[in-house]
Amino acid sequence: MRVGILGAGSWGITLGILLHRKGYDVILYEHREEKAEYLERRKEDPRRLPGVRIPDEVHITPRVSELFPADFLVFAVPSQTVREVARKVRDFKPSRVISAVKGIELDSLKRMSEVLEEELGEGTRIAVLSGPSIAVEVLRGDPSSVVVASRDPEYAKEVQLLFHSGRFRVYRSGDVVGVELGGAFKNIIAIGAGAVDGMGFGVNSEGALITRGLAEIMRLGVKMGADPLTFSGLAGVGDLITTCFSKNSRNRHVGEELGKGRKIDEILAEMSSVAEGVKTAEAACILSEKLGVEMPLTHAIWSLISGKMDRFELLRGLMEREPKEEIYWTTRKGGP
Repeated sequence: MRVGILGAGSWGITLGILLHRKGYDVILYEHREEKAEYLERRKEDPRRLPGVRIPDEVHITPRVSELFPADFLVFAVPSQTVREVARKVRDFKPSRVISAVKGIELDSLKRMSEVLEEELGEGTRIAVLSGPSIAVEVLRGDPSSVVVASRDPEYAKEVQLLFHSGRFRVYRSGDVVGVELGGAFKNIIAIGAGAVDGMGFGVNSEGALITRGLAEIMRLGVKMGADPLTFSGLAGVGDLITTCFSKNSRNRHVGEELGKGRKIDEILAEMSSVAEGVKTAEAACILSEKLGVEMPLTHAIWSLISGKMDRFELLRGLMEREPKEEIYWTTRKGGP
């Protein structure tokens, strides 16, 4: 069986190695010719995955045509490039597609599976893979669990079996909306958790932020058609906890640096990988206003990212909001 992976970043390489270990024929696409040639020649990416050896049998190419024919096609590129990359492959008519991307397209406010369906056609079978999965931990064989979701139950089972192994347990779900939104929106809260740490506060503050952040994610997700129970699973609270506390989390790192008073442009300029939460925070704020969902924490995190307000002023504004009930259902008025 042959699997083509679009994207040779840390997650694309990780999935490629994982599938190679299961005996599949794997080839990755890297759009930068110089980078693709480097990875193919050296079989390592010391900046993103130090100490990780790419198996000789896993090939990297700058030519998308070399991925075909493929039994499965995996998208592991930054969310804002998914549409562009999908247009490069649609003439090859991929029939079984998997999105391993956690983000929202800013221009359209669409989920990744929606973008792929638009570009590849409704006949394409699409699944999404999400959950707590820090790349370096998966590669070293730490026990990990993720979830695959598809509207097609049989296809969800196919993808589940494709990735499932003794150290990488895969569950399945029919809630594509919830699984995608949980994976995308948790990156925003991870930026906030990092900022709390960067400002010098302790775990009381982080625990409160993560809990109230989950409430906001859940309210917006339900408004967009997600099952609320999904947010208590791997794609929701599981991924949220992992991303908020892991020192390998890019989004948490961005938050830590913002919390220290640094500017977003200089932080991103130093990074070799994309922090999806930056764009997703802006998208979530637009969605919350459009759908009438109150999300004060998310808006505060976006204000911190965009430099609209001092970090301590934002904190004061959140803490001095009108006291409210903690638990309420999404149809009730008010905010956290």
